[in-house]
Amino acid sequence: MHQIKLEPLDKDAEIVFLKQENTELKERIITLEKLVFDQQAQIHQLTIKKNSSNSSLPPSTDLTRKSQSLRTPSGKNPGGQIGHEGKTLEMTETPDEIHKIIPDYCNYCGKELTEIEAQFESKRQVVEIPPILPIYVEFQCYSKTCICGHKQIGDYPDSVTNHIQYGASVEAMIGYQSVYQFTPFKRLHELFIHCFHLPISEGSIDNILKRLSAKALPIYGVIKKIIEYGKQVGADETGAKLNGGKTWIWTWQNVFATFISTSSSRGQITIKKLFPNGFINAILNSDRWRSQINTNAKGHQLCTSHLLRELKYLIQLEKTSWAERMKQLLLRGIELKRKCTEYARDNPLVEEIESDMNLLLAETIEKSQSPKTLNLQESLTEYRSYIFPFLYNAEVPPDNNGSERAIRNIKVKQKVSGQFKTGQDAFCLLRSVIDTCIKSKVDILEALTLIAQMPIPPAV
Repeated sequence: MHQIKLEPLDKDAEIVFLKQENTELKERIITLEKLVFDQQAQIHQLTIKKNSSNSSLPPSTDLTRKSQSLRTPSGKNPGGQIGHEGKTLEMTETPDEIHKIIPDYCNYCGKELTEIEAQFESKRQVVEIPPILPIYVEFQCYSKTCICGHKQIGDYPDSVTNHIQYGASVEAMIGYQSVYQFTPFKRLHELFIHCFHLPISEGSIDNILKRLSAKALPIYGVIKKIIEYGKQVGADETGAKLNGGKTWIWTWQNVFATFISTSSSRGQITIKKLFPNGFINAILNSDRWRSQINTNAKGHQLCTSHLLRELKYLIQLEKTSWAERMKQLLLRGIELKRKCTEYARDNPLVEEIESDMNLLLAETIEKSQSPKTLNLQESLTEYRSYIFPFLYNAEVPPDNNGSERAIRNIKVKQKVSGQFKTGQDAFCLLRSVIDTCIKSKVDILEALTLIAQMPIPPAV
C-alpha cells in the first residue's frame, strides 16, 4: 500500500499559532476565574442575612429566636447577683379578716375542749382580691329662693356634664390598660365585664380615649417644649399599619420627657411641622436617616448602636479588616464614656481615638472587593463630626437606645392589636404622657386619674 508523506508545518508559523492559542486560553481562564469569584461572592451574600443584630431591622423580623446581642459576656452568673436585695410576699400586721382555728375536741381521746382556754400557736395569711363592683355616685341638685326673690340653683361639679357618664377612675383605667398595657379594645371590653362588672362597648372605649387625650393636650404641649429646648434629644421613626395602609410614628426624647406623634410622611416635612425651629440647644442623636441628619440642631450624634450593627453585617458579608478595626475603635470610645462622662478636646485619650478615626477614614478600600464597606466609609467621612460628640458632652449618650425603646412600644402595640383602626393620635399623645411619667417616677394610674378629672380645654 502506498503511504502519503505529510510535509511538516513551518516551525515559525506553528510557534505563532501556539502563542496565539496560549494567549486566548489564558484570557478565557481569567474570565472564568472572575465568573467563579463573582458567583462565590453572590452565594456568600445570599448566606448572610440582615437581622436585628446586624441592621436596623426589628427583632420580630428575625427568622429564629436565638439571641444575637451585641453585648459581650460580662462573666457574671445568670440571675440575681450576690448582694441584690430580693422581693418576696410578706405578711401584713393588720389583716382585713381573721379566722381563728380553735379545736373543739381532742383527736387522741375524743374529749371536748370547749371549756379549755386556747393558746396561740402560729398564723398563715392568704392574699385575696375582693369582687370589684362599680360605684354609682349620684349628684342631686337643689335650689333655694333668696328673700330678694332670686332662685339660686346649685352647680354641678365641672367634671359632671351629663345625666349619666363614666367617672375619672374608669377613664384612667381604660387609658392605663389600652395605652400602657396595650390591651386591645375587644379584650378591654371583656375585662370590664368580667373583672369590673361594668359593660363598656368598644365604641365607648374609643371615645373615652379620645376624651382623655383631649384633657391631656396641655401636658402634651409642655412635653413638646421640654424636648424642643432640651440640651440633648434622641429621634427615631417607624412605620405602623393604619386601616390596611401605612402611617409613620415619630418620637423625640431625652432623659426628662418623651414626645410621640403620628404622620403620613417619613420626610422632613413632619419635623418642620412639629419643630419648625429644630433643636437650637440640643445635640440631636439619630441614625443616618437624611431627614434626621438635615434637622436644624446645635449638633448631631450618630447612634453608635446602629453603626455597630452595620459593621457586624459588613464583617460577616465582606470580611474586611477595616470594618473590624472600625468596630473596635467605636467600642474604645464607648468604654471611655463609661469611665468618664465628659472629656476635654485636648485629652490624650480622645486625641488618640480621633486620630485613629481619621486614619481609618483615609484608608483605601477597593470598591470591587468591598463595595458596601466603602459606602459606609464614605458616609462616615461625610458625617465625620457626628461620630464622637458624646465624648465631649456629659448629657449626650453614645447611642439612641432611648428612642428605640420608645419606638418599641409602638411595635408591641401593633403585635398585640394588629393595626390601628382609629385613635392613633390619642395613643401617641397618651403614650407620651405615660413615658414621661415613667421617667419622672410618677405613678401612671394616679397621673391618668388626675388628667381624667380635668376639663377638656377649649378649641383654639
